[in-house]
Amino acid sequence: MQQNRRRDRRPVRRAGANCEPVPAAPVVEGADVVLVGFFSGKQKDFGALMDAAAGELARRGARVVGRVVQRRGVSAGGAARMALPYSSRTLLSYGKVRETAALCARTRAEAAVFAWPLTDRQRRVLTRMLGVPAVSLEPDADESA
Repeated sequence: MQQNRRRDRRPVRRAGANCEPVPAAPVVEGADVVLVGFFSGKQKDFGALMDAAAGELARRGARVVGRVVQRRGVSAGGAARMALPYSSRTLLSYGKVRETAALCARTRAEAAVFAWPLTDRQRRVLTRMLGVPAVSLEPDADESA
């Protein structure tokens, strides 16, 4: 026997509905930015990678006013999931997104720069959640795919 399926009661979200366009790569020249990194627990040189990303931003004329690092696989979670993002929607865990938003507000940052490629959807969601434009330092995931 088949079971009756319950209707999903979540509100319907249509593509393009209630979404303001987010610029693909706002200019970070002369801007105060928060640098956000996402790294696997196996990656031991994440500090050097964050320093290199901060150097690249400085070369472009931006000033890094804060850093946030999300590491996956440090605690119990299994080796198979280490390279996967916490959320396909935000890349980071929800708590780390809140921490980043608070840091952006406290430092009055003008953008959050991710040292990881972001999809258009991630950029839109993170921009809304952080209150500042979320941009990627690396080429976007949508463009490289």
